[in-house]
Parts: sequence; structure tokens; C-alpha cells
Amino acid sequence: MRTNEPRRAEITFTRAVARGEQGGYLEIPFEMPDRVEELHVEYRVESPGEEKAVIDLGVRDATRIRGWSGGARTCFRIGTERATPGYMPGPLAPGRWAVVHNAYRVPEEGCVVSVTVRLSFRTPRWLRGDLHTHSVHSDGKFTLAENAAIMERLGCDFIAMTDHNAVSQNEAYPRETDLVMIPGMEFTTNYGHCNFLGVPDPLDDFRVANQADVDAKLAEARRKGAMLVLNHPLCEYCPWEWSLDAEFDAVEIWNGPFADRNARALAWWQRQLALGRRLVAVGGSDVHRPDRFVKHAMPCTWVLAETRTAAGILDGIAKGHVVISHAPDGPFIDLTCGSFRGGDVYPAERLREPIRLWLDGLHAGDVVKLIGAEGVASERTAAEDGELALEEEAAAAGSSGFVRAEVWRFFGEAGTMLPAAVSNPIYFE
Repeated sequence: MRTNEPRRAEITFTRAVARGEQGGYLEIPFEMPDRVEELHVEYRVESPGEEKAVIDLGVRDATRIRGWSGGARTCFRIGTERATPGYMPGPLAPGRWAVVHNAYRVPEEGCVVSVTVRLSFRTPRWLRGDLHTHSVHSDGKFTLAENAAIMERLGCDFIAMTDHNAVSQNEAYPRETDLVMIPGMEFTTNYGHCNFLGVPDPLDDFRVANQADVDAKLAEARRKGAMLVLNHPLCEYCPWEWSLDAEFDAVEIWNGPFADRNARALAWWQRQLALGRRLVAVGGSDVHRPDRFVKHAMPCTWVLAETRTAAGILDGIAKGHVVISHAPDGPFIDLTCGSFRGGDVYPAERLREPIRLWLDGLHAGDVVKLIGAEGVASERTAAEDGELALEEEAAAAGSSGFVRAEVWRFFGEAGTMLPAAVSNPIYFE
């Protein structure tokens, strides 16, 4: 399918603990290799007699204790951005680690401790989520926990918390969810909106009066490490009326259900690409409250990320490894040319290879379009539901400096053909 499971390794250690070791601390060392994304440890204690052993649990890295749960837990996880309570998230640096035990109570006959260490490695895979949501921290009706629960039920991997001119959501998000909670803020002015993603507090003061103020706020957010995403730039209600020439990292071409505002944004983005501007396209539901049409992860943004973390997802967006689909179940587009994919730049000195499309989640009758600077270069209609693999010679895109793909579908509620998926371009030098 579209998401690849990370590569994993597992090893189990067995340690006999004698009665004479009671009251002492024991270590079961293991080697932490490079490129580990998450550590998972679980253990069990077996006592041969009726007396029960009590062996506490913790872990150290190469320099310090990284967590301790005593006898309260039989397992824990540590990742780069989150960890089981009692344990510290952060880099999983290569080196000599150890599971740490306190032999609090050991029966006369001794006991046996079995420890299983599981390592998940960084593996590029497609993750899906929503880059534009609201909560009770601004004008939304959902709590952060409700947003997370809905996204988990949809099978999504991440959500960006982008309340209007607020940052309190970035401190109050639920820690127990498996969903990646990307910190954010929707920079909301009287003349347009822009998302700042990736930092919990991108602005000291959001108020602006002129273009110079806006430029200063954008510069401040970028200086603090935020990704700048231009939101619904041609919306009929709150378009971006400041300069469109700012150095945005991405543009939200698809906001909520596909409507005229999105058609205008898609056409504007196409013109920017044709002019040579390499601007990453993303989507966002802009969900605020329960609604018949505006729903979480509709549209859904897919990101090819090396790690299932906010940093990994934002890095994938920065590279342009992004596909937007109508909903979390697709359709999905994987556009490649040799080893290059949407967002990449194909070198001028390299002999042009065929352009390949792998599509999934299609409905019979869906129209697949390959698009270059001159417009639609080719079209195919899906004959049946499911997957489809296509190959086009490089010449099919004409003299374009880029190639991208769209899937169009007939939506009964709208009574017309509309985009169901949009890829980012492969650029050709």
C-alpha cells in the first residue's frame, strides 16, 4: 500500500538474579545503532518458588539515566519527540546503552529476568494527516483531544494545531495520543492568513498595520524556525491581500471541500510553476466544528517522511515530497522519474528516464492527468477500482520545466468532475 512500516530489530536478553544481589542495581547492556527512531523495552520476571520477585525497571544511554518506572511498568517507549511517562524523549544516540534494574526483592531461590529490546529504524514512508485545524484554543468547537481522537480513527499519522493567533494549544496538546501533534499558529490578519508550522511560539505579537509589518512578522517566524504556508490565498472571504511575492515555503492550494476558491488557487499555483517558481503545494481541512462538508483530513496531505515526527514530516514538506488527496483513503499518486519523485529536481546532465505513475484508491472512471507548463500533456481513464501503473516517455511532458499529476473524479454531491488528488511536480533542469 502507500505507507511503509519502519525496519525493526529485536533481541531478548535473559539474566539470572541471585538472592545475594538483592538491593543492588543491575545492568543489561545493549548497543544502540545509528538511525534508530524509537526504542521499545519490555520485561518479565519469573520466580521458581511461591515468593514473588520485585525487579524495578529503567534505562540509561551512554551518558545518563533516561528514565525510571520502578515496579510501576513492564514496558516503555522512547522516541525523539515523545516517550512513556517517566522517560525522556530525545535523540537516540548510537553507543552503549543499558536496561537498568533494581533488584528490590529477590526470593531465596533467585529469579530470572527476560528483557526484550525492540528498535525501530528511520525509514522513509508516506504519512497522512491534516495541516490546518482549529480547536477551542481559538474559534473551534473541538478540544485538542477530540481532534486527535478523530484523526486516529481515520488512520492518520499527524495533525497541525493552527489556531488563530494563539499558541496555547502547542503546550496543552494530549501527550498520550500516538498522533504526531505538529505545533503551529495561523497568523491571522484582516487581509489574509498564513500558517506557521513547527515551532510552539513563532510570534511575540501578531498585530500588523501594513506590508512592512507583515514582512517583519514573516521574518520573525522564519527566524524562529517556522515553516511558512500561505493559506487559502484566493478565498472569497479572507484572501491573501498582502504581497504574494514573499518567500513562502508552501501554499495551501486545497482548503476544505474543493470549491471555486481552490480552483483559483490551483490555477494560480500552476501559473507560478510555469513561471519557474518552485512552490510546494499542500492541503488542509480548516476544520472548526462538526460540519456536513468540512471534515478532518478532507483534504488529506500525504508526506514522505524519514521519521514519524514533526521534524521528519516538515522536512518532507520542505523537500516537496507531498501529495494531496480528497480523503485519507485516497486516491494516492506516486510520481517518479528514475530515482526522483515529486519535489525533486532532475539533473540536466542525466539522460531523461520515463515518467512513471503508480496510483491507488482509484474509482472506475477517474481521469489521470499528467501536466506540464503547457498544460495537460496526457490523460488516462481508470477502467476499474484500485491500483493503476502508468508510464510515459519524457517527451510526453513537452519542453516543460516540470511534470505533475492530478486525478479527477465525478462527485455526485457536487454533480461534476473535481480534483480527487494532486501531486507536487518533478522539476527538470
